[in-house]
Amino acid sequence: MGNVTTDSPHPIAKPVRAPTSFPRAAVVIVALAAALVGSLALKQFAWLVGPVFLALVIVTLVHPLHRWLQRHKVPRLIALLGLVVSIYGLVIVLVAIVAFSIARLAAILPGYAADAAGLVQALSVRFGALGVGASQVQAVSAALDLRRVITAVAALFRGLISFGATMIFFLGLLLFMAIDSVGIDSRLEMLSAKRPGLSKALRIFARDTRRFLAVTGIFGLLTGFADTLLLWWLGIPLAVLWGLLAAVCNFILYVGFVIGLVPPALLALLDQGWQTMLLVIVVYIILNSLLTSLIAPHYLGDNVGVSTRVTVVGLVFWGWVLGPLGAILSVPLTSLLKVLLIDSDPRARWATALVGSTREHRRRYQGAPKTPLVPPSAQRQR
Repeated sequence: MGNVTTDSPHPIAKPVRAPTSFPRAAVVIVALAAALVGSLALKQFAWLVGPVFLALVIVTLVHPLHRWLQRHKVPRLIALLGLVVSIYGLVIVLVAIVAFSIARLAAILPGYAADAAGLVQALSVRFGALGVGASQVQAVSAALDLRRVITAVAALFRGLISFGATMIFFLGLLLFMAIDSVGIDSRLEMLSAKRPGLSKALRIFARDTRRFLAVTGIFGLLTGFADTLLLWWLGIPLAVLWGLLAAVCNFILYVGFVIGLVPPALLALLDQGWQTMLLVIVVYIILNSLLTSLIAPHYLGDNVGVSTRVTVVGLVFWGWVLGPLGAILSVPLTSLLKVLLIDSDPRARWATALVGSTREHRRRYQGAPKTPLVPPSAQRQR
């Protein structure tokens, strides 16, 4: 018998296996774990990420000036110098307002030391008449001691002065970013050739950031003007300065008004009594509720493309990650995440219904054809 070969001229093809798909729950868990690790990493490098993003926001805000100068045939070097001077001027004005406010508060508080001591003594007597123990009264008196407030304000002012080293790094960062932003249009054109979705998303981020700063600045000026009129009418010292401070603090959503409220409320208490202080607090709360807590978030959400509830969550999250600077930049940071994770990927556009503003959702989906509930094959059978 001859050898029987098992080789076949037509071998049987192996079946192709379908790609393994991970369970949706596993994908969600991995994504949440990655987000947590990324958040902790950002928190560790907050000293670098915060100033870098702040410089990016400032350059993004002022960069249209460079385009305007170029359209009017201004030489490139002059246009670049105008951009750099505008950026530095904006930063210097904002820092000067905050620093001068702290310095003036530290300068005038010692003049109210006698009034503060009398107020604390009267409160101690009142608490004692209500049956509060002597130790509790002493603790309250120590907490209300004006010397502690003066020491804290002076320490804050010294800390602002010692911020000079970080400010030098920040100003240098601004300079390099301003120079690098001159060629951003050509770079976005190159990017759009390979990744048009990402290029469009970055343009949306720049546009929304400018809108956010414009709307916040307008409502800040309105709030500061109203606060100045109130303080001037009540005779509170340095009314114009506290109005400017309220306008600057308006960039810290929802909690900035508290920072701007503390100095005039304290001066109102020391200068005219608790009735005037209570009036200042009530009017500040009413103005903040109307302008910066009710009206402004509506316009911010519509202009930035992020819903109000997301801005509130973003304020808490970025404040935890990056500190006070994260609270100031919470809306631009949230907008950047949105354009990178949602707007740049067509497969993730469905998430706009969850995190986007009402105007953006209507613009994207109102005119879209509705999907029939019954499949076409079932309709033909009917």
